[in-house]
Amino acid sequence: MNHRVVVDPITRIEGHLRIEAETTPDGTITQAYSSGTMVRGLEIILQGRDPRDAWAFAQRICGVCTLVHGLASVRAVEDALKYPIPPNAQIIRNLMAAAQYVHDHVMHFYHLHALDWVDVVSALKADPKKTSELAQSISGYAKSSPGYFADTQKRLKNFVDGGQLGIFANGYWGHPAYKLPPEANLMAVAHYLEALAWQRDVVKLHAIFGGKNPHPNFVVGGVPCAISAEPGHPGKGQGPRHRGGGGATAVDMQGLQLVKNVIDQMREFVDQVYLPDVLAIAGFYKDWASQGEGLGNFLTYGDFPAKGFGGVDDFIVPRGVILNRDLGAIHELDLNAPDQIQEFVAHSWYDYSGGKDKGLHPYDGETALHYTGPKPPYDQLEVAQGYSWLKSPRWKGRAVEVGPLARVLMMYAKGHAQTKELVSHVLKTLDVPAAALYSTLGRTAARALESKVMADAMTGWYDTLIANIRAGDVNTFNADLWEPSSWPKEARGVGFMEAPRGALGHWLVIQDGKIANYQAVVPSTWNAGPRDPQGQPGAYEASLQSTRLHDAQQPIEILRTIHSFDPCIACAVHVVSPESEGSFRVRVD
Repeated sequence: MNHRVVVDPITRIEGHLRIEAETTPDGTITQAYSSGTMVRGLEIILQGRDPRDAWAFAQRICGVCTLVHGLASVRAVEDALKYPIPPNAQIIRNLMAAAQYVHDHVMHFYHLHALDWVDVVSALKADPKKTSELAQSISGYAKSSPGYFADTQKRLKNFVDGGQLGIFANGYWGHPAYKLPPEANLMAVAHYLEALAWQRDVVKLHAIFGGKNPHPNFVVGGVPCAISAEPGHPGKGQGPRHRGGGGATAVDMQGLQLVKNVIDQMREFVDQVYLPDVLAIAGFYKDWASQGEGLGNFLTYGDFPAKGFGGVDDFIVPRGVILNRDLGAIHELDLNAPDQIQEFVAHSWYDYSGGKDKGLHPYDGETALHYTGPKPPYDQLEVAQGYSWLKSPRWKGRAVEVGPLARVLMMYAKGHAQTKELVSHVLKTLDVPAAALYSTLGRTAARALESKVMADAMTGWYDTLIANIRAGDVNTFNADLWEPSSWPKEARGVGFMEAPRGALGHWLVIQDGKIANYQAVVPSTWNAGPRDPQGQPGAYEASLQSTRLHDAQQPIEILRTIHSFDPCIACAVHVVSPESEGSFRVRVD
């Protein structure tokens, strides 16, 4: 007789995700089901609005990936209106998006995922001197003295003795699936705390270019920050402010130097802390190099023009689809083709006007709410019917995985030299075969590797920006075609990018200067969506099949694999009241 294991919520911070897994008596998962348990409806809120304002609403899709939704939104409007942006604006957007990658990946690993592998309480048994020796053997990071780790251990002991574990309170400490020695656990806890302090500084890059963080400012046609070109600054002359000229609020040499400092901090932490920790921890869990793959199909939209501006062919992350692990055959992807990307609702709590089994391209997408499921709290999902507020995106009818692993595989397949070198280094260091890439461990390693790629790329973009300024180019905004009177009566556009969690697309239809339809297909929808009309599972669901649980009451194995995707269900579901006709009020007491 099969049993049903329920983990709800499975995310530590980001949104409401429920996983249910059917297991055999010996604890092997035969089927898994992924459910987003909050309703989505942001697209409804955007209908009828000025498309130039869409980014400010779309950015509120998530409190973590605020930047990427704003950027995808302005790109959608620019695509619809055929609105070019200056090279400096593209460079700054690259810098901001790459900074989001590094910040997000580091925070995810230490604060949302590492605790699936690190037994925090075990760190109390560690010898700080041996911990120091371990840390110094894997990197040259300055904070690796015995005294540093002794201080960390004392702080942790104070938390435990005072009954104030706080963020460490809900772990499965002492679970037999934990394999790290106490010294490795103490090192990881120290770096957990170190990352909290580190991230406070690195988010300054978004504040410099976007005015604030979270939710930095954007503008259709470029970026909102002017660049100072006054005497004593890196450029020459001064242009009008709307084209990037000087002014009291412009980004000057001091601000640009701070940007460089942030990039240097990011690179140092990735090189000396994040990457070494990932490899050190992975070395104790090499059995996870053969678990958690799932679909074997991967999709990327492509992003990050290598030269600071350009087209799809210039992307660091190429566009394409990989099927059945075949890296030798990259399939072309068309974001506008009605028969390629479609969303299904056969097992969602939505209806389509043409029927629940129909697939819709995002240009024609619908967000019609129709909940027929059980009222929470309930024992289990009705998986034969609708069981999620997420839709089921498909590429040509196929379920695919998006995210860091998809990107690393695509860059590797397309011959990106640094990626190939990094992948080879990881496989050699861990002494695992290439097939290990397609696993929970491979997904976690891929996130660290692309952090290295992006942090290094930021230095090149920064140097190009400075060279442009010194040559007299301070333009950051294209004021042409700004007035709606110049727009076509109807226009369609898609704003795409590679967000930290994967392929992100915002599709919109503009009619008579207003948004007629808006659909966001986000990475966590691709990965966390439920089954489609053909019964194909999504990436989360497929990745758990055949996993064996040590203890159904403490299913840490489910956490390890699902967290390796970095689930952010806040991106995939949103609250709206159907009775409010697209608006609602939130009261805070």
